[in-house]
Amino acid sequence: MPRIMGVDIPRDKNNWVALTYLYGVGRTTSKNILKKANIDPNKRAKDLTDQEVSLITSILQEQYKVEGDLRREVQTNIKRLMDVRAYRGLRHIRGLPVHGQRTHTNSRTRKGPRRTMSGLNKKPPTAK
Repeated sequence: MPRIMGVDIPRDKNNWVALTYLYGVGRTTSKNILKKANIDPNKRAKDLTDQEVSLITSILQEQYKVEGDLRREVQTNIKRLMDVRAYRGLRHIRGLPVHGQRTHTNSRTRKGPRRTMSGLNKKPPTAK
């Protein structure tokens, strides 16, 4: 299993797909990296030589921000928004959707499982 930037990429997938397992590398970036390295995108990851793996790694380190560096940058950006009490930062603090999605229904991923309230459907006793 080839290891690039500290991540084991899957052996039996095409190179362009295998590179997308790195945080910060999508389809387009993956294909651009392989084009710069002159490696066939449809070649399997298990068929990469050590020289090709080191070439991919060097291209990633020189020209792209991936894995730990990118995660750290994203976290510091979120922390900055929370520190200055920006609207987006407050949404992060409260665990609600940040990009303006509807919250009356949906958004269960951010809000977590439903917490049922007791006594909401109960009718009050009628006075006689």
